[in-house]
Amino acid sequence: MRLISIVVPAYNESECVDELAARLRAVFEPLAPAYGFEAIIVENGSNDDTYERLLSIRARDARFKVLRLSRNFGAEGAVTAGLRHARGDAAVIMCADLQDPPEVIPRFIDRWAEGYENVYGVVTRRTDEGVVRRAATAVFYWLIDKLSDRPVPRNVSDFRLVDRRAYEALNRMQERNRMMRTMWTWIGFTSAPVEHERPPRHGGKSTYAFWRNVRFAVNGIIASSVAPLKLIPLFGIALAALSFLSAIVLAIDWFLYGVPFAGYGTIVALTLLMFGLLFLFLGIISEYVGMIFEEVRARPSFIVAAEHGFDDASS
Repeated sequence: MRLISIVVPAYNESECVDELAARLRAVFEPLAPAYGFEAIIVENGSNDDTYERLLSIRARDARFKVLRLSRNFGAEGAVTAGLRHARGDAAVIMCADLQDPPEVIPRFIDRWAEGYENVYGVVTRRTDEGVVRRAATAVFYWLIDKLSDRPVPRNVSDFRLVDRRAYEALNRMQERNRMMRTMWTWIGFTSAPVEHERPPRHGGKSTYAFWRNVRFAVNGIIASSVAPLKLIPLFGIALAALSFLSAIVLAIDWFLYGVPFAGYGTIVALTLLMFGLLFLFLGIISEYVGMIFEEVRARPSFIVAAEHGFDDASS
């Protein structure tokens, strides 16, 4: 019997975890003759009763294991913690709010059985997003695809199944600033998409915040690519070439027609442009320096406060 680990970060998901457990059980039962399951729910520093509800679920079904972090380490930190504790032949990563439908898992397993080692979900329709969020999502995927070292499929989600070889390779990667979607493409292995719709949250309140997600996108791009740094010398070369050509044109104009005006406004505009670009590039460099600082400190991506179900002593 092959074992499938289900890794689920949960932050303030009190209204979702019971339904999550019920729907996962419904997925497990038809597959039980061929596959065994462990569900690793990573309680990510919630301030509601998510942890207590997870312990109750664990008491009724030993296939559910609970990993409690000492505080919120973000979704990437929680997924990292779950994968470090997984022991399955493959691992499924999904969110606890049921926007990643558990009913898609059998389709993931079918593609894995065909030999694919990274089966990723592709969202065909987002049922609960407004125009602004859809536009921001489209811009994000365009940027991450253009700037990442490896192409990232459009509308790919964190919802996926990865073979043990793939998630063990990711576990060996030591960087602290992570964007899983780009890391999976960098790791490689044979990949296949599974399309699905993304339903609304089952319950509770979304933690989506526009500027926090912008920050996440910026960090993800910087963590996965040096392309923004490569743009700086390209801008410098382009501006130098433009300045040289402008100087030639102005010299010819001055020679033929004289100086028609003092050019104060032009000088001021060019000065403001150059200072704007200068501070923009300094800002890009400062982001990389800040990330280097975080990596050099080598603090862990997560800290475990309690484990339930991973050995007889802690269960």
